[in-house]
Amino acid sequence: METTMKPAHIGRKISRIRELRGIKQESLAQELGVSQQTVSRIEASEAVEEETLVKIAGVLGVQAEAIKNFSEEAAINYFNSFNDSSSSTFNNHCTFNPLDKLMEVIEENKKLYERLLQGEREKLELMERLLKRD
Repeated sequence: METTMKPAHIGRKISRIRELRGIKQESLAQELGVSQQTVSRIEASEAVEEETLVKIAGVLGVQAEAIKNFSEEAAINYFNSFNDSSSSTFNNHCTFNPLDKLMEVIEENKKLYERLLQGEREKLELMERLLKRD
């Protein structure tokens, strides 16, 4: 039984990396100085010219080799490893009530405002006294 390797679909890899980077086709097209339709055609192509690939890689912030070697499965495994709670050493649960913290901050803000207001009142009284003397 012989297995045949399916050819690397560079356009699809470009598309996935672009999506993972949060870049729209229009933005990529604008950076490359081409139309959105051209980017769409590139992403639909199995093969892409080396020069074009290098330009696209530059805009996407990766090496051209990274696009060529991109593996959807590896990317999924990489991101899933962050969500695997059995091996996680990070505790993402709050050890405090966020609403309590919010109320503390609001109270502190009130106290600061009251102190500021008191300072302004004292300044006003001082100015009034100085004006009455004259």
